[in-house]
Amino acid sequence: MAAAAALRRTEIDSLESAREKLIVALDFSTIEDARKLVSELGDEVTFYKVGLGLQLAGGDKFAKELKDRNKRVFLDYKYYDIEETIRNAVARAAEMGIDFLTVHGVSGILRSAVQGRGTANLKLLCVTVLTSMDAEDIQEMGFPPTMTVEELVVHRAIKAMEIGVDGVIASALEASKIKSLSSGKLMVVSPGIRPQGSLLDDQKRTATPYDAIRAGADYLVIGRPITEATDRVAAAKRIIDEMAQALED
Repeated sequence: MAAAAALRRTEIDSLESAREKLIVALDFSTIEDARKLVSELGDEVTFYKVGLGLQLAGGDKFAKELKDRNKRVFLDYKYYDIEETIRNAVARAAEMGIDFLTVHGVSGILRSAVQGRGTANLKLLCVTVLTSMDAEDIQEMGFPPTMTVEELVVHRAIKAMEIGVDGVIASALEASKIKSLSSGKLMVVSPGIRPQGSLLDDQKRTATPYDAIRAGADYLVIGRPITEATDRVAAAKRIIDEMAQALED
């Protein structure tokens, strides 16, 4: 009896931990569509990403609305600008109580972001290489043909850690190496997550929720497999269950 109760407690803890690690991407063109999904998912999801699609539609105000509803907010604006502008922008995000914020992985930008964040609880995430990009894409950006995507991701991740950034945006394919080389100090937030059988859409470097968690990803960013599902609550629950199973194994 006690053993069964302990097992059930472990399963509940795994589900709660998995739920906290899921970030649903609100990649809509209107605040109303995003608001509808948040209401629909209810307590099943606690963390949301507000990206560029909503920025000019009132994304900042909506991020504040989510915070008022006791949701965690990942502001995915991928800041890329001169250092003073970055400092000011990050400081404003910190004042809003934003939980996660992305900036591009250039040393000057990263240092300015750390300065702008100050002592706030805001977690800064360095964009390494977008999961929609592969080796051909980084060569087009000017990197040598001998450099692999993983090498570029890891290079930017280690530089971010040295500067004082909290984590990186990286595919689950690189998560294990980042965790190993950073001695677990860097948080890894992985987009490009696709449950078995899902369409890849525009993603090139993907992993299932189970494999991503097992590889060491701390948070998974998932959009279309949930937002475009016929039953969005059921889709979120299936993904959380898969993540929980990975945490238990």
